[in-house]
Amino acid sequence: VIFDLKLARGLDYYTGVIFEAVLTQYQYNSQLDDDQVAVGSVAGGGRYDELVEKIDPKQRHVPCIGVSIGVERIFTIKEHQLTQSKIQSKTIETEVYVASAEKNFLEERMKLCTYLWENGFKTEMAYKYNPKLLDQLQYCEKNQIELCVIIGSSELEGGTIKIRDVITRNEFVIPREQLADEIHIHLKKVRQRLAENKQQ
Repeated sequence: VIFDLKLARGLDYYTGVIFEAVLTQYQYNSQLDDDQVAVGSVAGGGRYDELVEKIDPKQRHVPCIGVSIGVERIFTIKEHQLTQSKIQSKTIETEVYVASAEKNFLEERMKLCTYLWENGFKTEMAYKYNPKLLDQLQYCEKNQIELCVIIGSSELEGGTIKIRDVITRNEFVIPREQLADEIHIHLKKVRQRLAENKQQ
């Protein structure tokens, strides 16, 4: 906390103590290049005992104190932090993505989604009739979806399902009746791995 008698803001309505919040690492530094991220204060406020009286028709005296937060400035900082960090931010809740490697598997993908929803997994799929497998896998990577369940004619005939770890890109085939149990196990492993990476 720094007490600064030179601080000035809102001279037309502040009547007492005023304050600002700054993130010191994001203050402007003339010794750094133009690529630096400098946002000034991220919050500010103070005491304004006469403001309500000025705008109230009944001229009631209401002592007030308030603060405003610079949301856009905070977003600017967060965007910079995410850009500099190797850890990407997950923006959707989907845990499992159902994909097909061949054409005409919309109905099978819908059946798998329904099964996974019933077992409590946050699941989604492409609603195009014949999406390309590469597009589906890229969607998983872009949106940080942990697991991709892939079905094709060979899996359908053999009663199996292929599971792909989106981060490591490892794939393995399991009996279809073990799908829910295997997803529980592998989601736990993926989350443990992500937690360890964040701590490093």
